[in-house]
Amino acid sequence: MKAGDIRQLTVEEMQRKVGDLTQELFNLRFQHGVGQLENPSRIRKTKKELARCLTLIREAAVNPQKTEA
Repeated sequence: MKAGDIRQLTVEEMQRKVGDLTQELFNLRFQHGVGQLENPSRIRKTKKELARCLTLIREAAVNPQKTEA
């Protein structure tokens, strides 16, 4: 997802997405360790998307009126 798509979500939905991405990252790392991961670049993409979500959650907490508009 792009940052613009994530900004359209509510903070609760973003937090739920963070939980999902954290679980997905755990699973990808586990698969990589076992040798079953077919596409290792998915780890990098998942980490970036997780960071995007966390950044936007922080942005919403610091400046709530900006996210409402």
